[in-house]
Amino acid sequence: MSVAEAVAAARAVEQPLAGRTALVTGGSRGLGREIAIAFAAAGADVAVVSRKKEACEALAEELAAATGRRVSAHGAHVGDWDRLTTLLDEVAEALAPVDVLVNNAGIAPLYPSLDEVSEELFDKVIAVNLKGPFRLMAAAGKRMAANGGGVMLNISSIASGRPTASDLPYAAAKAALNTLTAGFAQEYGPSVRVNTILAGPFFTDISRAWDMAAFEEMAADWPARRGGDPAEIVGAALYLCGPAASYTTGALLAVDGGRLAAP
Repeated sequence: MSVAEAVAAARAVEQPLAGRTALVTGGSRGLGREIAIAFAAAGADVAVVSRKKEACEALAEELAAATGRRVSAHGAHVGDWDRLTTLLDEVAEALAPVDVLVNNAGIAPLYPSLDEVSEELFDKVIAVNLKGPFRLMAAAGKRMAANGGGVMLNISSIASGRPTASDLPYAAAKAALNTLTAGFAQEYGPSVRVNTILAGPFFTDISRAWDMAAFEEMAADWPARRGGDPAEIVGAALYLCGPAASYTTGALLAVDGGRLAAP
């Protein structure tokens, strides 16, 4: 690469997703909301997806006004297998074919004990955290490869490597999602890159149910000594979905304040 080419590449970092069309599931709140905002600010047109279309519409209107990008809102349950191909069609009609997919939607419902986990709860956890991302990556990845390439990003969890009895179905689903990352990177490479963020504890809506005294005691052993602000997911998401990560695929990147490094 010449100096001129290197300078041009560096300048492109200011708008790393210019001309891209991104679909973000679970995009109306929490980590998904921050990713959707950051992607629009980085030059992408964004499809915001969640079960509650009204919440998506509210964010889409505000985000379009703030960034000047095209932002569409879509109501969809990612656990609904047949809905997901029509979702891709809707986004293509509203914006353009998806070339950046972020599988962020997830659920981790509480239960009293492992022997009291119902089949209904287990199936819901698998549907949202694993089945939906599989179907979206299979359908979107094939389209991306046919259209010249794209990027897929999964939001997993450090629970996938450090499961506990209180989150075991969720952790198992996220561990399987990590496996899908490697498999889809192989299937749709080299034109489609697939990566995963292993998210640590972030102060999203889910954190409202935490025992904060117990959390702070636990966090005292981590390098960062705290939980994460949702906006702190943005740097990793922009990197993995942008041109600076052109040689990065099949990767698992921990964004966890050092939780995995802690004893």
